[in-house]
Amino acid sequence: MTRIELFDTTLRDGCQGSGISFSVRDKVQVVKILDRLGIDWVEGGWPGANPKDTAFFEAMRTEPLTHAQLVAFGSTRRASYRAEDDPGLIQLTQCSVKAFCIFGKSWTLHVTQGLRVSLDQNLALIADSIAFLKKYGEVFYDAEHFFDGYKADPAYALQTLQAAADSGARTLVLCDTNGGTMPWEIEAIVGEVAARFPTLPLGIHAHNDSGLAVANTLAAVRAGVCHVQGTLNGYGERTGNAQLSTIIADLLLKMKAELTSPIDLKELTAACRSIAELANLPLPENTPYVGRSAFAHKGGVHVAAVNVDPHMYEHVPPEAVGNSRRVLVSEQSGRANLLVAGDPDAADTAQASAALTALLGRTPTRQEAAQLVEEVKRLEFGGYSFEEAEGSLVLIATRLFGLPLPVEPLAYHVAIDEHSDRPVSEATVQIKVGGTLMHTAAAGNGPVHALDQALRKALVPHFPELAQVRLLDYKVRVLDGDSGTQAQVRVTITSALRERQWGTVGLSTNVVNASWQALWESLAYPIALHLVAQQETPALL
Repeated sequence: MTRIELFDTTLRDGCQGSGISFSVRDKVQVVKILDRLGIDWVEGGWPGANPKDTAFFEAMRTEPLTHAQLVAFGSTRRASYRAEDDPGLIQLTQCSVKAFCIFGKSWTLHVTQGLRVSLDQNLALIADSIAFLKKYGEVFYDAEHFFDGYKADPAYALQTLQAAADSGARTLVLCDTNGGTMPWEIEAIVGEVAARFPTLPLGIHAHNDSGLAVANTLAAVRAGVCHVQGTLNGYGERTGNAQLSTIIADLLLKMKAELTSPIDLKELTAACRSIAELANLPLPENTPYVGRSAFAHKGGVHVAAVNVDPHMYEHVPPEAVGNSRRVLVSEQSGRANLLVAGDPDAADTAQASAALTALLGRTPTRQEAAQLVEEVKRLEFGGYSFEEAEGSLVLIATRLFGLPLPVEPLAYHVAIDEHSDRPVSEATVQIKVGGTLMHTAAAGNGPVHALDQALRKALVPHFPELAQVRLLDYKVRVLDGDSGTQAQVRVTITSALRERQWGTVGLSTNVVNASWQALWESLAYPIALHLVAQQETPALL
């Protein structure tokens, strides 16, 4: 089997999914996660199509990547322009990348009814666009609706690929854009295309409308594809794109495929969950390999068997993909559930151990780590999430192990004056700093900003460096929408001081209260790290 390269399109095709809206900063963070994981190519978006994607490519000029290469997406030239004059193609050449992915039409229906050009004109659009971009870097050609086009008119579909190949396309990517092709059809058609283009790399881009995107991708690999596209959490239009995390695990663990670059499978679960937090969407618990329930056992017979030999009910070890086994206690539990559920080895203690190490200045004992894990489990059962909230996790440890902080929140109040053209929020806070009671007030652009200003007014005189802490991101997630305006909400705040970034989380049925929790902890966290470690330097981080 030829070595497989991985191409992630979360930031382009994935962003077309319902409920997905990454900020520019989110997109930069997603690229870094994919880079660390070992993804070869990351499609960043369509520069010029919207201001956010244009700003993202501008931001990436100063964000070096260690492995992944950034790809800009676009379409073939418009029929009324020459390639060198087409605004869309020109925009691609100006975004400081050396790789491009453009799509063109493979299906006669789309050529005549969508583009409203002749079949020969469409071939010229493809050829001219690729030849132009080839002067600036590598060009992937996404043959849109290829499988539907091939079934309608195989000769013409192959002509479109030939036009791309003759113009210098690096890879011909066959797209199941409507997601309706069956795996056996994919395998047969890819085999026929591979016979026609024996020396040119082929790729697969599958959508999940029939629930077969992963199966179709693997079928294409069996037939000779060496370039795989997908999104790490399956984000995408309609029912989504091929779930790249499942594909990666299947390729390595099931098909024993060789990748062009090593992927650290033990980082797969963390990467998927971090991207889900940035997307502000829950990762479905039953997601293969990386979901919280992927290795969860509830039935007593199952748990008893797993306790003897995990292979009885686990197709791969959970730690192979960075996940952990969960044993659930319920009315279906047997005695084995109660025994295993209390075992620290049954939980993923890595994040908890890291938090304790930061505080204690040493590796925590199994008992200490297990104690923190149990507290985290309790809080997450109630709705908290600590995947992107290192700061809150550290502060939980300070409370759990009686590590004193010289700051304590006492009370807050927010008032909003809406009688003016520009409503003004005012916040008052009461906190203790050492033995001193601080009572401060401040106005702001909204209640969260007002609270932030009042907190800083109280804390900065005692900890001057807090003035440099920046709020980078603020997210609100409704956890139980069926409860209407009584719904519980989770607020996540990302903050930074110099090069260090951290997240904090708050939970409440009151969005202002949840914001207050996350905001307070965003400033208490650097104080905790500084004072608990008893650093002599005045720097907080």
